Amino acid sequence: MLVAPYRVGVDVGGTFTDLVLVDGRGTVQAFKSPSVPSNPTDGVLAAVDLAARTLGCGVPEFLSRTELFVHGSTVATNTLLEKKGAKVGLLTTEGYRDSLEIRRSIRENVWDHRKPFPDVLVPRYLRLPVTERMEHDGAVRLPLDLASVAAAARTFAEEGVEAVAICFLHAYANPAHELAAREELQRHLPNVWITISSEIAPIIGEYERTSTTVVNAYVAPRVVPYLESLAERLRQLGLPRKLLMIQSNGGAISIDEIGHAPVSLVLSGPAAGVGSLKFFGQDTGSDQLISIEVGGTSCDVTLMQQGAVSMTDQIVVDGYHLNIPAVDIHTVGAGGGTIASVDGAGLLNAGPEGAGSTPGPASYGRGGERPTVTDAQLALGRLKPGPYAGGAITLDLEKARQAIEIHVARPLGLSIEDAAAGIIQLVEQNILHAVEQASLEKGYNPRAFTLVAAGGAGPLHGVSTARLLGSPSLYVPRLAGVFCAFGMCNSDLRHDYVRSWLHGLDDEATSAPAVLEQAFEQLQEAAKDVLAREGFRGDKAGLQRGYDLRYFGQQWTIPVECSSADPAAVRAAFEQVYQRLFGYVQDNGAIEIVNLRLAAIGKLDALEIAQVPPAVSEPVPHSRRSVWIDRETGFAETPVYDGTVLTPRQHLTGPAVIEEATTTIFVGPGDRLRITDAGNYHVEIAHAGSAADVARDALAMNAA
Repeated sequence: MLVAPYRVGVDVGGTFTDLVLVDGRGTVQAFKSPSVPSNPTDGVLAAVDLAARTLGCGVPEFLSRTELFVHGSTVATNTLLEKKGAKVGLLTTEGYRDSLEIRRSIRENVWDHRKPFPDVLVPRYLRLPVTERMEHDGAVRLPLDLASVAAAARTFAEEGVEAVAICFLHAYANPAHELAAREELQRHLPNVWITISSEIAPIIGEYERTSTTVVNAYVAPRVVPYLESLAERLRQLGLPRKLLMIQSNGGAISIDEIGHAPVSLVLSGPAAGVGSLKFFGQDTGSDQLISIEVGGTSCDVTLMQQGAVSMTDQIVVDGYHLNIPAVDIHTVGAGGGTIASVDGAGLLNAGPEGAGSTPGPASYGRGGERPTVTDAQLALGRLKPGPYAGGAITLDLEKARQAIEIHVARPLGLSIEDAAAGIIQLVEQNILHAVEQASLEKGYNPRAFTLVAAGGAGPLHGVSTARLLGSPSLYVPRLAGVFCAFGMCNSDLRHDYVRSWLHGLDDEATSAPAVLEQAFEQLQEAAKDVLAREGFRGDKAGLQRGYDLRYFGQQWTIPVECSSADPAAVRAAFEQVYQRLFGYVQDNGAIEIVNLRLAAIGKLDALEIAQVPPAVSEPVPHSRRSVWIDRETGFAETPVYDGTVLTPRQHLTGPAVIEEATTTIFVGPGDRLRITDAGNYHVEIAHAGSAADVARDALAMNAA
């Protein structure tokens, strides 16, 4: 029997809408319902209805017991990816209408010089110049000509523009012209969404500021009405509290506060994993974690060091540069739906193309014909044929084998099994490189971290990736398949504030401790007002200070957390991060403060791990089947366990397969698995020359 009040997290994916419920005692239940891409609200409400029916009550009763309802949505991301946003107009300072299209000539891969840039979201005829000019210090060089704004408004009205982005030169230093232009536009275009850069991204960097503002205008008319409609439906059905949304920074925000900046939702789903990492850190006993969340299309890698997740303010979504605070997530195309193929040179490829949810992998039987990672896992016996997720999908072994044979095995002259094994090994190499980029390239040794395998497909790749990394252990949450939805139930509210500074750290006139304190206090005043409106005061309202710093003459900044305004303390914090990233520091180097940053945290009561009373017994497999273990072992009869009946403190040694409600776990030869007191899985990885050799010898003797 669950005990109110409930916390509910809902994550909308391409195939399933995941709902996780945590009751007042920390008991967790998960539900999966098919997503409805044409109307995500229907998918969310279907998941709510499923949870209510399972609990034996109606939706109004279920929602009335819910104190926290947090939603992660891909609507903003999909709007951008699918190019289904609003028709946007852009107001710029005269002479700068083409900066959005010129970009910075940035290429993510400098060798791929023929790949075209993504389409500009605002065509040139809708990028209109306005007579005005602001200096870098905020002084007015040329007053705003409201007549030019009115003329632009008439053009926008004639062209049927749905949203307008305003981005004037140096508006971060003085937003007066943008504010006046917005007021004038509202007089002429009262029903048009208007976004100004000084509110969305008040930072130096004209291109990034303009790009972020334009994307916000592009997605707002699609995202905000959806969220408002969902919030109203939930309220009518009995939800007593306001709907919360997960932002790209990993924190939640109320529906009332997100309306002006929906661009902050572009990483809404993956960023929720931060809440899960914070929670599972209690169970692992470690604050050094690297998560690999492998879903249907991608693998998202997140690093947590000393309990803090790496953050960034520069992200790229489908080629569009955004300057918003975000969890530093490294993503590669390595998911269950990643398509395998053989190119003209006879090389095996895995990705980046994916099968999606429709038609999906060949084994889904929905019309997909090309082999995917899911098909390979099925052919290798690691997944079983038959229904999954309550019958929402059914895996067909023969269809998987046929796709692998036609598209991979036959072109390479391999058996179906060897071809499937090659697909898995290639994908796991891609996952390995993603983990190395998120750790080694940031100055961290991945062997000092516990690897966390999450997502529906992550636990199938976890032990292999940990072994390739040399990691000593792997942690698999029992609810790995709803990792992000669970994280939403453990996410604090968060608002980020930034103020451009552009002064030397050692400049006594502009960066003295008293001056910096005054600047931070101004940010804190606004932050405290927002937190108070959302019900967070006293020790429930936390403030975290930070700086964007660089040596003079460098282009890119480094974010540094530091609560002090003392230049010596700030320098020490900067040099520590710089040393880790680049291996050296400049002795007495001149440091520039580019931005001041403040994170306002509304602290929710942390979830407590529900301790399950152990009834230690020997785990008993429910069946055995032939499973491909590795290159050395090949196939072997392997015990298969039902994860729902395994209990805390039980142990087993691999190879083994554990079938959970939301995922399947593969344990390699010699790996030692124990179930934690909270009911999750901790695996000690066997490396070369260890127990793995003993396990292989035992398998060989059994086969003989």
